[in-house]
Amino acid sequence: MDVETRLDLVLRYPTEEVLTVEELRELLHSGEKLRHYIGFEISGFIHLGTGLVSMSKLVDFQKAGIETTIFLADIHSWLNNKLGGDLDAIRRVAVTYYREAFRLLIAALGGDPDSTRFILGSDLYHNNDEYWYLLMDIARNTTLSKVRHSLTIMGRRGEEDSVPFAWLIYPPLQVADVFALGAHIPHGGIDQRRAHVLAREVSHRVRFYPLMLGDRRVRPVAVHHRLLPALNIESPPSSREELSSLKMSKSVPQSAIFVHDTADEIREKVLRAYCPPREVEYNPVMEMARLVGFREARSSPFVVDRPAKYGGPVEYWTFEELEGAYREGKLHPLDLKMAVAGELARLLEPLRRHFQEGPGRALLEEMRGLMITR
Repeated sequence: MDVETRLDLVLRYPTEEVLTVEELRELLHSGEKLRHYIGFEISGFIHLGTGLVSMSKLVDFQKAGIETTIFLADIHSWLNNKLGGDLDAIRRVAVTYYREAFRLLIAALGGDPDSTRFILGSDLYHNNDEYWYLLMDIARNTTLSKVRHSLTIMGRRGEEDSVPFAWLIYPPLQVADVFALGAHIPHGGIDQRRAHVLAREVSHRVRFYPLMLGDRRVRPVAVHHRLLPALNIESPPSSREELSSLKMSKSVPQSAIFVHDTADEIREKVLRAYCPPREVEYNPVMEMARLVGFREARSSPFVVDRPAKYGGPVEYWTFEELEGAYREGKLHPLDLKMAVAGELARLLEPLRRHFQEGPGRALLEEMRGLMITR
């Protein structure tokens, strides 16, 4: 596969930003083995933003010949008081429910789960003096204001006067992870941007775990994907920062579709979702349509099965056709919602079977218990 084809895979939807495209092209031209990583806090149920959007991009990295890693951030989750701050529960959920769900998603999206490394944070840190020297070296090479500014990666306002000191440790930890994992390409949602910028800023100053490409030190190239708007938003966000607070959230069930939801649950949630006529920007239903229906060239059309009195079934081969029809008012929100719900249910059926009826049922029940008690 040539460099430009590999580059196109990394840049395609749902990628929103690369820091920088020129540096990424240089990495690909080098011919060296490249390593990617994406990290996840361990908290509630996995929703489409965490699961489907992130794993779609991960599969693109696989197809581009880049080694992929999923970092299960148990220590970060503990610092952020996820699952009530129960570190044992966090670790158990990380290596069972989260790992199984991500593997199933990768397979459903056409990737190879066996070629993705899963690394638990506490395993990376255990008996690893070099990591802690790295963490302190990062602290030596940044400022309090930059760390506070980066706290929005946790969904917090770092500029507030009173924050737990544990939160201030979180951004340097995330920066250290990039280098300790040897990740040439740290990947996350656009809300992770500030931490990745901080990693790029200190990359040539830290002494431990230098990021190498062959015999030269390089800066990490950050890839950020789009955020999936919450189903229950009431109006479009006015800025990227506002969108970060209006994304799907595990802690707000009405905002999200979970990857193991039943077909009926998916349909009910999509039917209630924000989807104003003719509006395509920040429309969660339109984003889901693009995600599940048009990332790959279609071998059969995307069918919207309208009632005969409204024109009957209509077919779309590209997202641009669907988007144009919706923008022009030729496609009703209800018809779009029904088609998207059907596509989502079909794609996620392996996860529903696994967690609702199969070997993952006990894990899902345990998660429900944890969510109730937290």
